[in-house]
Amino acid sequence: MVFLHGLLGSGLDWAPVIRHCSSAYPCLTIDLPGHGQSRDITALGFDDVNQQISDILCQYGIRRYVLIGYSMGARLGMYHACMPRPANGPTLVGLVLEGGHFGLPESQRAARLANDEHWAQRFMVGPPEQVLSDWYQQPVFASLDAAQRQYLITQRRDLFGPGIAQMLRATSLAKQPVLLAALGELPLPVHYICGEKDAKFRALAASSALEVSVIPAAGHNVHAEQPDLFSAALAQFLIQFQ
Repeated sequence: MVFLHGLLGSGLDWAPVIRHCSSAYPCLTIDLPGHGQSRDITALGFDDVNQQISDILCQYGIRRYVLIGYSMGARLGMYHACMPRPANGPTLVGLVLEGGHFGLPESQRAARLANDEHWAQRFMVGPPEQVLSDWYQQPVFASLDAAQRQYLITQRRDLFGPGIAQMLRATSLAKQPVLLAALGELPLPVHYICGEKDAKFRALAASSALEVSVIPAAGHNVHAEQPDLFSAALAQFLIQFQ
């Protein structure tokens, strides 16, 4: 199992899930460019990040893998799954998407690009505590209580900086192709996980025709808010590979 985190995160975010799964399956977390141990690595765009992911899989000698991604990591995961891969390279056998957007229509892209540029500039120069506090007040994080928000701010402030801004610009949702149709044509199982309280992504999932697990008492970041239930949904998906 290969895990991709979201913006402002790192591979360490998956630790509660990996504790559930690592006894049954080998697990690899990837710190995406600008994040964690890869904070000094840059990305030029979706193709560049996709190539970096492929290079890491080859570096570790992985032959068959299930890819699990959250938010930005889910978008990169679906892009990776939909792009051509070498016939003699590692084989993707399953895809799990947590709170990932399938892509915007052309009419919404300019506004999203402007919004992402606004946040990128704040990540470049703003005081971490204030910028992160404002970031986690966005509607997608409405299910978080004050303690959860403060925990995330404390966890993320050391990751704050220009690498985050660069990655946000490189992989903006405004630059992502619409991938839902391609996902539906993949010759492998795709499963979508979202939180009961994440209204936006529940609606996206419901309209996708993908297999969906809705996790109770969870918002956008299901694996952080309900790691046991997320792990149970993941384990159910993995049964088909045993």
